[in-house]
Amino acid sequence: MLNLCISAIASNQGKTILTTALLYHFRDSVRPYKIGPDFIDPQFHKKVCGTDSVNLDSFIMSEKQVEWLYYHYRDKDVAILEGVMGFYDGENRGCSAYSVSKLLNIPTVLVLDGSGSYITISAVLKGLLDYRIDNTIKAVVLNNLSSIMHYQLIKKQIELDHKNIVVLGWIKKSLQSLSDTHLGLDLYDLSKIKQISKEVLEHIDLDAIYRVGVVENQKPKIDYPFPKIEKRDKKLAIVNDKNFSFLYYDNLCFLQELYKDVVIVDSTKDEVIPLDCDDVYICGGYIETDKAYENIKNSHKFKNSLITHSQTKNIYAECAGLLYLSKRVDDKQMS
Repeated sequence: MLNLCISAIASNQGKTILTTALLYHFRDSVRPYKIGPDFIDPQFHKKVCGTDSVNLDSFIMSEKQVEWLYYHYRDKDVAILEGVMGFYDGENRGCSAYSVSKLLNIPTVLVLDGSGSYITISAVLKGLLDYRIDNTIKAVVLNNLSSIMHYQLIKKQIELDHKNIVVLGWIKKSLQSLSDTHLGLDLYDLSKIKQISKEVLEHIDLDAIYRVGVVENQKPKIDYPFPKIEKRDKKLAIVNDKNFSFLYYDNLCFLQELYKDVVIVDSTKDEVIPLDCDDVYICGGYIETDKAYENIKNSHKFKNSLITHSQTKNIYAECAGLLYLSKRVDDKQMS
């Protein structure tokens, strides 16, 4: 099985570009994961490869819980974990790409921005390798390079200085497919993903990725590490759509196990809360922006059904969901 953690020295270095390209390339056989707390990247992962992405957050979960979660959803031939910020960032809170990849014994591929430098890239890599000698860094991809000559200069230096690091390849500066696209996080414009993936992987050795990432990760025997909660003979409505989109996949699975029946309601399509629902959960997301408000301002049937439900039954709402339960946000009428 192929297991990879994609990380970097900081944000905006190319993690998302490389992760996106790999998820699309392996789209028929990959389970994506996101290290740390994040509602946006997992949605993007699913849009790219069609499989739900799972958060691995060792700040709010114990190591046993993170292990259990990883292996519980490890049902594909390929697992790709996207890191958070820089490789060690978050370690003071117990959750970083370093700590999670070490816990799960997953090799890390570092994306290093090589623009305007060459020997110094190797020095930066040395600092990352020496900072924690038990790190999982096994390979690098060089990003933002202008030519094959530039790549060969950096590759030669890294291979001279770091015998155990594999240089997998490089990503060209100013990719044509990204010339008028902000990749980070437009969930609703994926028309260029195929071309982006092709261009990003053009100069990357995919066979070498297998040599780096195929490790013997035997599934350990882990007892269920979460408190057991008695199943409820009730029906839950989850308001989850493009506005109220902040819902971890594992939380959804848990709620489906906890309640006798769970239905998903799309407020942007003016769907109503079923009369026989006992509880309503409105997810977080965005409601206060002009674009988001346009999606829901005319959802009168949804609003009226929510008000009716609230008169005698429970509503749990967070973030944008809680805002929607107010009378107004600035000049925008809510519920």
